[in-house]
Amino acid sequence: MFYRLVRAIYRFYLTYLRGWVVEGRENIPARGPLILVANHTSYSDPPILGAALTRRVHFMAKEELFRYPVFGPILHRLEAFPVRREAVDRSAIRKALQILREGKVLGMFPEGTRIKTGQLGEAQPGVALLATKSGAPILPVGISRVSGKLIVRFGKTFSLRAEGRERKAAGKRIMAEIGSLLEK
Repeated sequence: MFYRLVRAIYRFYLTYLRGWVVEGRENIPARGPLILVANHTSYSDPPILGAALTRRVHFMAKEELFRYPVFGPILHRLEAFPVRREAVDRSAIRKALQILREGKVLGMFPEGTRIKTGQLGEAQPGVALLATKSGAPILPVGISRVSGKLIVRFGKTFSLRAEGRERKAAGKRIMAEIGSLLEK
C-alpha cells in the first residue's frame, strides 16, 4: 500500500510538473524475475525508476542510507534492502536471489555509486553474478537529463552467464547496453 502511494505521488509529480518522457515500456516483461539496471547520477534515480515501472522494484541500496533515522525506515517500507559495498555481502546476495526466485524485480545500479559527471563508470561484478546464478533476464535503462527534460529509456531484455573472470566483460556489456540508451 505504502509503495503504491509513493509511486503514484511521484508519477504525478514527474508527469504533470516535470513533463518526463518514458520510452520503451513495451520492453518491460509483465511477470517473472527481472534484474533492472540503470545509470545512476542522482538520488532521485530509484524513485524515477519505481514510477516508470508498473511492477514493484526491490532496490539494492548502500547500507549507509539505512542508518538515517527517518530515511532508513522509509527505505525498508519501500522494500529496498541494504548492501555493504566494501566487501562481498553474502546476505545481500541471498536476499537478491530470493527476490528473483519469487519472480520479482530487482533494481540495481551496476556502477555501485552515483556518477555525477554524466559518464558511465565500470560495472561491479554483482549484476553478472546474480544474472548467472538466477538465470533472470536483465533490463537495461538509461536515465538522461537533457536541457531540463527527464528522459527514461527502457532497452530490450537480455540474458548472460559469466563465471569468474568473464564477469568483467559481462559488466562492460551491461554498461554498453545502458550507454546505448543514453546516446539517442
